[in-house]
Amino acid sequence: MNKPVAASEEALGEPVLVPDVTPRVAARAAALGPAYVVLAGISFSHFLNDTMQSLIASVYPILKDAYALDYTQIGMITLAFQFTASLLQPLVGHFTDKKAQPFSLAIGMGFTFFGLLLLSGAHHYGIILIAASLVGLGSAVFHPESARIARLASGGRYGFAQSVFQLGGSFGTSMGPVLAALIVVPFGQPSIAWFSSIAGLAILILWRIGAWYKPQIVAKKKTIIERHPDAPAGRRVMIALAVLVALLFSKQLYVSSLSSYYIFYLIERFDVSTQAAQLYLFIFLAANAVGAFLGGPLGDRFGRKYVIWFSILGALPFTLALPYAGLVTSAVLSVFIGLIISSATSSIIVFAQELMPHRFGMISGLFFGFAFGIGGLGAAVLGKLADHTDIAFVYQLCAFLPAIGLLAVFLPKMPNHAR
Repeated sequence: MNKPVAASEEALGEPVLVPDVTPRVAARAAALGPAYVVLAGISFSHFLNDTMQSLIASVYPILKDAYALDYTQIGMITLAFQFTASLLQPLVGHFTDKKAQPFSLAIGMGFTFFGLLLLSGAHHYGIILIAASLVGLGSAVFHPESARIARLASGGRYGFAQSVFQLGGSFGTSMGPVLAALIVVPFGQPSIAWFSSIAGLAILILWRIGAWYKPQIVAKKKTIIERHPDAPAGRRVMIALAVLVALLFSKQLYVSSLSSYYIFYLIERFDVSTQAAQLYLFIFLAANAVGAFLGGPLGDRFGRKYVIWFSILGALPFTLALPYAGLVTSAVLSVFIGLIISSATSSIIVFAQELMPHRFGMISGLFFGFAFGIGGLGAAVLGKLADHTDIAFVYQLCAFLPAIGLLAVFLPKMPNHAR
């Protein structure tokens, strides 16, 4: 799994490769304000990307019945998809820190395109794993550089830009169950191929965004990154990164437990249909999308540390109540959980970026990749646990995960310009 970035205090002040955008370009962008067209384009591309990715988890009931899979095998599909993204995203981010690739987003979307086509025609478990891995590879290429573009187009409103970017992905994730219920369930596994047309649209949009991004890139030169006098020292930076990783762990593992197994939980406990369970999952994921959008502007306004505190720990009462609630109450609780717990996403990522601004791509890739990796590994472990116990016990155990939010007390105070 990915680990927190470890860098010595001396290394934080050594000459490093600066980002691809000069201070003059960044200052001009801040003066002009957010580039809303670019933000809308990258957010919509994120929507399309994550819509396709969410289809994988949404068709689990179909694959489980068609190929007689157990929960462990279901978890391994999630692991194949998410671990590919987890393993490669920090490497992609590190590479693009050195040399930006404006058209890599469109090329990466091609992996998702072929992964969906392969999944639609897969008749063996091994082929399903390969198809899921290809979709994960597309995600690994997409996220680090698209996060950089969102920051460049932010006009200095970094939390807002990250939230707009996250909003597209979160709503894309929420659409997967709906599309699966309306299209894949009635028409079967081959209908997944229809969604490759979405990948084609995303490729066109990302190519145009790449054309906008390319003129912003300049030749790199070595320089000293001056640390703000109020910024945390090297040891505090490493501690803060470790805390942020732990907080992301608690958030993402709980969200993964719902996105991967909530459908089965509702079917087994309340005897609802597969299509009805997918719509209940959509309710949670839609709330998750709204919370992800609200978290960024709130972090810009009140400080990211406070949003992180509220988001992770504030969901605890609702997660503790969920395993004991009825069907309607479970749906209501899932809305509160989604709204609250997802609001930390933008603040965690921007907080980490501001801790190590000279490693922007690597940090973005690390945290996006860690989120995918934790989700994949957690899904596999929880699936194994569900096979040996039951789904209800899994949710009783996962209910305590938000308590890890107490670690936010160890986050340092950031300078006023980087809240």
